[in-house]
Amino acid sequence: MDGVPEPHTGWTFLTNHARVLAAIADNHNARIRDIAAHCRLTERAVQKIIADLEQDGYLSHTREGRTNTYRIDPGKVLRHPAESGLAVASLLSLLARDEADRTGSDSDQDDERHHAPA
Repeated sequence: MDGVPEPHTGWTFLTNHARVLAAIADNHNARIRDIAAHCRLTERAVQKIIADLEQDGYLSHTREGRTNTYRIDPGKVLRHPAESGLAVASLLSLLARDEADRTGSDSDQDDERHHAPA
């Protein structure tokens, strides 16, 4: 993935803002380059998203040398009226649980989950 991430076509369930926030929740010292690679976004897009999140109080950072350490406000309520009253911490706990499931080593469990009858 040298430089520019592969483009994605079609719709997705999560916004890029949610993806970036989840990546930061996973590593509070993540570099923009690493967040961009993880989220399959450009570094410029990640910088803009971080600025948006900081402007609205979801995220703040402190600079230590060349490293940023991010802090997420877990009590901040999600913006959309349909999620009225739902805090960022709830969203991130759901995404963290999913990420743990996806990176787990038990492939049989993954097969059962993906092939379970509806």
